[in-house]
Amino acid sequence: MKHRHTAGRIRLRLNRWSWLLAALPLQAVGAETLGEVTVQASKQALVGIADTASEGSVSAEQLANRPLLRPAEVLEAVPGLIVTQHSGDGKANQYFLRGFNLDHGSDFATSVLGMPVNMVSHAHGQGYMDLNFLIPELVSGIQYRKGVYAVEDGDFSATGSARIDYQRALPANFVELGAGQNGYRRALGAASMPLGGLTFLGAVEASSNNGPWEQPEHLGRTNAVLRLSSGTARDGYSISALAYEARWTATEHVPERAIASGEIGRYGALSPKDGGSTHRYSLSGEWAASGSQFGADTATQASVYVVDYGLNLFSSPSGFINGPQGDQHEQADRRTVWGGQASRSWFLGPRLLGSELVLGGQLRRDEIGSVGLYDTVLRQRTDTVREDRIRQTATALYTALKTPWLPWLRTTLGLRHDQIRAEVTPLAGAFNMDNGGSATGRQTSPKLGVAFGPFSGTEYYANWGRGFHSNDARGATARVNPKDGTPVDAVPLMVRTQGSEIGVRTTLLPGWQSTLAVWRMDLDSELVFVGDEGVTEPRGASRRHGLEWSNSVALGRGFLLDADLALSQARFKTPVNGGDRVPNAIPRTASVALSYDQGGPWSGGLRLRYLGAYDLEETGQEKSSPFWMANLRLGYRFDRRVQLTLDVLNLFDRKANDIEYWGGACTRNELNAGACGGGTGIDGRLIHPLEPRTVRLGLRIGF
Repeated sequence: MKHRHTAGRIRLRLNRWSWLLAALPLQAVGAETLGEVTVQASKQALVGIADTASEGSVSAEQLANRPLLRPAEVLEAVPGLIVTQHSGDGKANQYFLRGFNLDHGSDFATSVLGMPVNMVSHAHGQGYMDLNFLIPELVSGIQYRKGVYAVEDGDFSATGSARIDYQRALPANFVELGAGQNGYRRALGAASMPLGGLTFLGAVEASSNNGPWEQPEHLGRTNAVLRLSSGTARDGYSISALAYEARWTATEHVPERAIASGEIGRYGALSPKDGGSTHRYSLSGEWAASGSQFGADTATQASVYVVDYGLNLFSSPSGFINGPQGDQHEQADRRTVWGGQASRSWFLGPRLLGSELVLGGQLRRDEIGSVGLYDTVLRQRTDTVREDRIRQTATALYTALKTPWLPWLRTTLGLRHDQIRAEVTPLAGAFNMDNGGSATGRQTSPKLGVAFGPFSGTEYYANWGRGFHSNDARGATARVNPKDGTPVDAVPLMVRTQGSEIGVRTTLLPGWQSTLAVWRMDLDSELVFVGDEGVTEPRGASRRHGLEWSNSVALGRGFLLDADLALSQARFKTPVNGGDRVPNAIPRTASVALSYDQGGPWSGGLRLRYLGAYDLEETGQEKSSPFWMANLRLGYRFDRRVQLTLDVLNLFDRKANDIEYWGGACTRNELNAGACGGGTGIDGRLIHPLEPRTVRLGLRIGF
């Protein structure tokens, strides 16, 4: 940044990057420590800079005292986003946001170190987003957006996106050991150091857990991170190598009546040997620089990545509908994902009103060597329903023009064009060989944003935009049902979404920052690929609307209070199965988090989360049970090097359900009694219980 700029000009120059960099450690190695990038400073910077009321950043300090049951729960720092699990903890979590049951990530795009996490045309579910490879202690920040208003966001971003980055240098090297109930063990070592003018960061993690389940989970995770960097996220580069593996035994969701009748215990399973194994190995590079071109200051970013990914997932969600051997199936996925993105911003100077022009492009290629669905018994394959090879390429070009017309008026005009091409080659399956072929989807998505203010620390926003999510390529090239050979209709490869939002961001009172957003979202179709059956399931067009209120209050003396409320309504535009309710769309969520850290011996955090009752089926007659739960973390520093932490998860030992569904299933007793079987199940409530109160201890030793 050149010193001749005035303060106002400097702010304009940072406009493009501030929301993205606010929570990152921007200092060079050996300069100020990470702890001096304060929570309050990063949030206040968004007034006069942000494009919407529903975007923001989460810093490492906000995550430090947050008790976590699972790594992906760092995303619950995004206001209104809920993370649950309906199976084993080696499987991707289930996510909810803005009236969407996101399943395993179908409409929320997440990237880590510039690499997309959502998987297209996945064996288990479209947009599958497994964040179990995250190491929360390394996260430097999360930058999130809601809605379809940013030109940088493409596939799977109907409800929003999150970009997660790791630190380039640690404030202190450390070893951390953890232990808890139900066989929980964890060891993490992380260190950074100068290396020939660069900075090297390395971390190794190993953990195991059995959980409260009657069938021990035997979860084993290994994780490693190597990162070499120079400079900062704004002006520098990094090369990162990540490696992750996990194996586990799962307790799937079960019919509630099986627990009520005593056939199984509250934490029991219908079937043995569900679970699986997965791996993710990746190499990525990121580069950013500022400069000048054609007489205008510029900011440039580029990144490339390659990911080797695999999953073998064994599940029996319906129990024994098909007979005494059970309904277990395997979903297998082997792929290589590679791609990259680049963008440049030109800051055009006072003659063009200080506008900022952005141009960028993105490329992603999925080489899916094998994606399949198999009938299994105790993890042994007995039949191949379908197996395919898929090559899928996604490209995008985008541009945006940001103009501050007046001191109190800014606009953002954006345009994004996406193209996806997929080629599906059937490899196996008695009926599947008639499927396959190629499919192409294209969409041009305009975006518009207007910001009024700031007026005495308050700013108002209005946004509108179009986006999309992709469908599984197998559904877009389908001709017959791979289970029985009956004809089916192919579905579009891309489904359009359209959203609008008005909101306000205010810092009227000292230490209190608040945002309020009212939004609406329309989907042309909720078609999804059902990996359990190997077919695409139509669910019709839908409309959602809602309100989100997010607050952060610095109470002084090291106390910080975060309070969020989200209300939404989701409806099909045309009735489905006798009703217009969208199943599993949570209408009310709330959270309150209080953290304390003044740099002294004691620190801690308490978080309460509320999930309101949601419709389990389209008529709305069957609903889930609402519940509150609380998690607690207490920390004590013996000195600058040694810290002890105590996590109490589900503090009040609530007997609630992590997730509830409505659907058909058959237990072994019901099969033996002749109440079901032969392909027919009994409709009812399917649940996966919330884990009971769990205590974990952690000891960190710095060096």
